[in-house]
Amino acid sequence: MSGEGYLFILAVVLNAVNLFAQVFFTIMYSDLECDYINPIELCNKLNPYFIPEAGLHGFMTVLFLVNGYWFVFLINAPLFAYNVNKVLNKSHMLDATEIFRTLSKHKKESFVKLGFHLLLFFFYLYRMIMALVSDDM
Repeated sequence: MSGEGYLFILAVVLNAVNLFAQVFFTIMYSDLECDYINPIELCNKLNPYFIPEAGLHGFMTVLFLVNGYWFVFLINAPLFAYNVNKVLNKSHMLDATEIFRTLSKHKKESFVKLGFHLLLFFFYLYRMIMALVSDDM
């Protein structure tokens, strides 16, 4: 198996982790909206996962850059830049006192990331299959 096969297998797995994280975030925001959870619980449950989620995506993006997959890197670069900007501006953590005013923004961000990771999951899956099939020939 070639390095491309391993790279896209890793990308599929890491992207699936981020996909499940976004599903979790979306469910938690909906639970807050329906009053199943209070804002402090929400922040305590979600805040520890923002840095690892952004870190996984950043790791994948850097791997694509280092290995010379420019198109895949360019697809990932906007979300990578957005996550870096949020961390540098210290706006990546949820604040329990402000969450109700910013809930619609957080839900929209979560849905956009969910769609992004879902599309990339199928793209990575396709590239993985193509890399594995080309190795067998």
